[in-house]
Order: sequence, then C-alpha cells, then structure tokens
Amino acid sequence: MKGQKSLVLQYSASRHNWFYYLGQGFSQQLLRWRQLHRQRRELARLSDAALDDIGLSRADILREVERPFWDDPLKK
Repeated sequence: MKGQKSLVLQYSASRHNWFYYLGQGFSQQLLRWRQLHRQRRELARLSDAALDDIGLSRADILREVERPFWDDPLKK
C-alpha cells in the first residue's frame, strides 16, 4: 500500500510539470509574436534614407509588414 501512494504522488507531480511546461511554451510563443509585431511596425516607420542604409526597399518592408504576426521567419 505504501508504494502505491508514492506512485500516485509521482504521477501527480509529473502531470503538474507537463502543464507548467506547456504554459511556459505558450507564453514564450506569445512573447515572440509580440516581438515580431513590434519589429515589423518599427520597420514600417523607417525613412527611405534609413532603408537605403540597410539595403532594403520600401517594397521589401511592405511585404514584411503585411505578413501575419505568427509568420516567424526564424522558425524552422
């Protein structure tokens, strides 16, 4: 009987860890999407001279800004 009780506690703890890591992954994804949205908004605000300095055209920026927030170019 004693061994069964510890097995139940182990199962409960591992289940809790699973929910914790799921929540962590979800919150990290939300933060990444927010970061992408801010970066694209900042790109749209750059002047033509600044875009020329970094080697991008206004058309490149418009294409990037029109991408949905979940479209992450670094995601593999």
